Amino acid sequence: MQKPGSLHGSPFGAKSTSLLGSTNAERALNFNQARDEGYAREIAPFFETDLYGIQKQLDKLEVGGILVSRKVGRTRLYVFNPCYPFLAELQALLAKALTFYPEIMRTDLTMNRRRPRRRGKPDEANLTNDAD
Repeated sequence: MQKPGSLHGSPFGAKSTSLLGSTNAERALNFNQARDEGYAREIAPFFETDLYGIQKQLDKLEVGGILVSRKVGRTRLYVFNPCYPFLAELQALLAKALTFYPEIMRTDLTMNRRRPRRRGKPDEANLTNDAD
């Protein structure tokens, strides 16, 4: 369930309808557009939504040929199907939809940090402060 005033909820408000007919389908596709791949347990917490709803939409998008999945360990990872005939048009639409998201949400969505930082490595904020 989405929290009121959620940082990663719908950029169009709670009462808006999704262009794709499902808010969770739109979320899954936007996540995959921004990060090139995604899995349900990563997408659901990002948008602060129900895991089951995201899983169902990912399954429907795979059955529809828009996404394909592969197993990585015990995780099912989804990517866009390169053979989908309207892939370029869909990605252009999703890129345009991303411009309507709040700036902080776009930044969080496009930041794709998956590995932990090396122990003792200075972060970028400290490097820029030291340069002054």
